[in-house]
Amino acid sequence: MAKTDPYAALRFKEFNIFLLVRFVLVFGWSMQFIVIEWEVYSLTKDPLSLGIIGLMEIIPAFTMALFAGHIVDQKEKRNLLALCIAAFSIISFGLFLLTWDAVTGSWETKSVLYGIYALVFFGGFLRSFFGPTIFSLVALIVPKKVYPNAATWNSSTWQMASVLGPAFGGFFISWIGVHWSLCIIFGLIVLSFIILLQIKRKPILNPKIGEPVIESLKEGVRFVFKTKAILGAMTLDMVAVLFGGAIALLPIFAQDILKVGSEGFGVLRAAPAVGAFITMLITAYLPISKNAGMKLLAAIFGFGVCIIVFGLSSIFWVSVAALFFSGVTDGVSMVVRQTILQLKTPDHMRGRVSSVNSMFVGSSNELGAFESGVTAKLMGTVTAVVFGGTMTLITVVTTGIVSPSFRKLDLTKDLEEHNKD
Repeated sequence: MAKTDPYAALRFKEFNIFLLVRFVLVFGWSMQFIVIEWEVYSLTKDPLSLGIIGLMEIIPAFTMALFAGHIVDQKEKRNLLALCIAAFSIISFGLFLLTWDAVTGSWETKSVLYGIYALVFFGGFLRSFFGPTIFSLVALIVPKKVYPNAATWNSSTWQMASVLGPAFGGFFISWIGVHWSLCIIFGLIVLSFIILLQIKRKPILNPKIGEPVIESLKEGVRFVFKTKAILGAMTLDMVAVLFGGAIALLPIFAQDILKVGSEGFGVLRAAPAVGAFITMLITAYLPISKNAGMKLLAAIFGFGVCIIVFGLSSIFWVSVAALFFSGVTDGVSMVVRQTILQLKTPDHMRGRVSSVNSMFVGSSNELGAFESGVTAKLMGTVTAVVFGGTMTLITVVTTGIVSPSFRKLDLTKDLEEHNKD
């Protein structure tokens, strides 16, 4: 079934409910992120302020990641995700209040800015729990034989939300302003909480409930570092995203270089996710597990080329096309990486392994945003983007040369073993 049916995972009712929760939550989260980016840059006109947004999120997300993974492996997943969403709704409501005329009119700009940074910081704390909880919950909703298919649809839903969230964010900024855009986001987060309650509570599969935190964390880290396929995929993607993080500088390109306003900003922000979403839909029909290592290397190399083209472009639709194809290549990378993680991670360690992954890959998005903000301040925006794309190419070539075992990585046998279970 898992070999031939592209809709295998969708035949499970709770998985469809989960995808709806995932869509609404990511739609609201991604929309909120670009609305805040726009507001912060509008307040400061300083590219470094965009980097600080990333820094404020990565500090708690990175430092709490391993501890969050331990908690996720010890707790019931449905209720833990519900608690995270409830806390996130409070952050969204706080941002809504900070952009209210009564606040912005009576507070100094610095006070509003620091308030936004503080809420982003607490959002980073919550994010350290979101990734491991969602990753673990998927494995409890569908059987092992459809894990790869579930990973594809899960990633595709994330990308679809990432397409529409930024696009609608850009349009809503133009139509109703930042304040009421954040009100809509708050409503979406509450809606995702209500939908999640339709999923039943799940059993805790960890046989070591009550295990000392230090021992639990050591076990998770040891597993990742001894599993070369997982370690290689995480490391490669981390470095590529770190240096190829041009997305954080899009408000500068939209306002000062391409001069396309908030609506053009929404199109630019959505373009990579459109490409990635299309790629993921294709992989549901044409699995890419064979020669996965080479495909991952080629995809990230293509991503670097697209980032360089985007940085050099001064034509709006050329920039959109470059970002679109960066999403196409990133989609391949994401499907391969998620399939590796799902197939090679034991059930009782999913929270901790996902947390290590968030430290490698997830946090590199925000660290990449900070790196982009700093290099843009020092080198200029265009030079910073080209520099990042070039470093991505160097990383891929170096990995391909020094790690022949990763070049030969193939997931076909792993799929066959899980299909027999």
